[in-house]
Amino acid sequence: MHFNTRRLRLMGRLIAENRRYFLGAALCTFLSVAADYMTPLLLAETLDHYLSGQPSQLPGWINAWVERLGGPAFMASHLWIVGLMLVGLSLMGGAFNFAKGRWQSIAGENVARSLRQRLYDHIQRMPFSYHVKAETGDLLQRCTSDVDTVRKFLVNQLMAILSAVLMIALALVVLFSRNARLAAYSMVMVPGLFLFAYLFFKWVVRAFRDSDEAEGAMSAVLQENLTGVRVVRAFGRQRFESEKFDRKSLDFRQKTYKLCKLLNVYWAASDGMSMLQTGLTLVMCVVFAARGEITVGTLVVFTGFIGKLLWPIRQLGRILSDAGKSFVSIERIDEILRQPVEPPEPGALKPPLTGDIVFDRVTFGYDGKRDVLKDMSFTVPAGKTVAILGATGSGKSSVVHLLQRLFKPQSGKITISGVDIQDIDRAYLRAHVGLVLQEPFLYSKTLRENVGIARREPAMEEIERAARDAAALRFILDSENGWDTLVGERGVTLSGGQKQRVAIARTLMKENDILIFDDSLSAVDTETDAAIRRALKERGRNTTTIIISHRIVTLSQADWILVLEDGRVTQQGTHRQLIAQPGLYSRIFSIQTALEAEFQQEVK
Repeated sequence: MHFNTRRLRLMGRLIAENRRYFLGAALCTFLSVAADYMTPLLLAETLDHYLSGQPSQLPGWINAWVERLGGPAFMASHLWIVGLMLVGLSLMGGAFNFAKGRWQSIAGENVARSLRQRLYDHIQRMPFSYHVKAETGDLLQRCTSDVDTVRKFLVNQLMAILSAVLMIALALVVLFSRNARLAAYSMVMVPGLFLFAYLFFKWVVRAFRDSDEAEGAMSAVLQENLTGVRVVRAFGRQRFESEKFDRKSLDFRQKTYKLCKLLNVYWAASDGMSMLQTGLTLVMCVVFAARGEITVGTLVVFTGFIGKLLWPIRQLGRILSDAGKSFVSIERIDEILRQPVEPPEPGALKPPLTGDIVFDRVTFGYDGKRDVLKDMSFTVPAGKTVAILGATGSGKSSVVHLLQRLFKPQSGKITISGVDIQDIDRAYLRAHVGLVLQEPFLYSKTLRENVGIARREPAMEEIERAARDAAALRFILDSENGWDTLVGERGVTLSGGQKQRVAIARTLMKENDILIFDDSLSAVDTETDAAIRRALKERGRNTTTIIISHRIVTLSQADWILVLEDGRVTQQGTHRQLIAQPGLYSRIFSIQTALEAEFQQEVK
């Protein structure tokens, strides 16, 4: 895997932000390893120097301390001191390990919080075009599972790498200082273990990436199915969706199984190599001791230290496998963080948006492909209500996207109050352009919270007025818990018309200079439709309103009507003017009028 410097810098920044905790954990790691290694050395010194009179193998400053106590003879007659020292070393090692675990845990949680916050903030500022194509389930996994993988690596494996390096280095120094020939025999299998660990790292990184991506694809299917559960039930697609999920789950299982096989092969092979090396070392220790080439103390040191040499080398595979998984995760996180965001606009304008809206020869296509809007020009007079009619794919929603600067036209310009919207502050523009979609998104909160979410601390009178103008107050008060009724996820507990009315009320809580209804009255009956339009007219006489609808009775009340066909304005005028002209508007009017007359006849 090509782990470039950008991702290394990201990991480095995360560590640097918590340097005091990582430095503290590193110091405790060093001290705990030192305390652990002192135990066999102290036993060897006791056997060889204090009890057998052999020359001391410990540093001079330690021997000077022993001489002050009374020398080797004193230590031989007071072996309880050695026992206390051994207990003290164990307690010190435990204390250092506790401090290390505490500090690295704090650092790991700080890193996870920082990464989650960076990701969330970055995703919030990414352009709308990215979210159109992104899979929600995969994004969720990157913000949760991948972040947790990085946290675990920094908490568990970063100090394990340092510990392994220290243990190997100290073991080699001690063993070669005691007996170089025997130390060489003790390292016969070490090069093979290092080479196997390196090859395993290369294999496991690829396997981890495949498993992670398969899990992301499975999560995306699960999220999509749970979000669209009503559609699945309505069309009886439960079996199909189960089979689709099963295929993704099977793919995830197979790739994870391959990963597990790699791990099992490594542990089995490294265990075998470690046991062979341990056996060889023990045999050679016995041979050297029988020849009198080493003392009993040296025998104790080698038998105690061979495990301390082989264990970190063997653990290197586990460390590298976890490192590989974290590298894959940090790569997936970095893929999000290096996506471009909407740039800041320090010099952007914030003009009043109460003037005319003008589309001047606007051409637009998604991702530079087929043009959706083609040299389109029209004007929405300030304070008027303009309705838009068009078939699916005619460009109606694209007009809305461009007005909120979710996309930028390839040519032409759009002005509000004579100012090009590309020069208007993006956040300011969206804050003053209210948009209600056909399929509104509601939060899993109470009705009061959903309506008042547009303001930080909304007054109850304002919330009730907005609900009243949206013809939502009656059904809200009739709900089981009134304003405290909990709305299901994405508004699943409400009907289509109720969701639309709650969304309209929520939009009315904003200070809107421009209101856009993107077919957002389609699910309400004609009587409610008329009541909402009357309330809107009374509420904001200076508000410019754009209504996108297929319902002629809704369109007919507008001051001006635009008809879109294949990305062009083919007709415009008042209701009376358009029904008198041949074209799409008059055809739809005739069809809807005939259907309404037929329905009335059947009722009679």
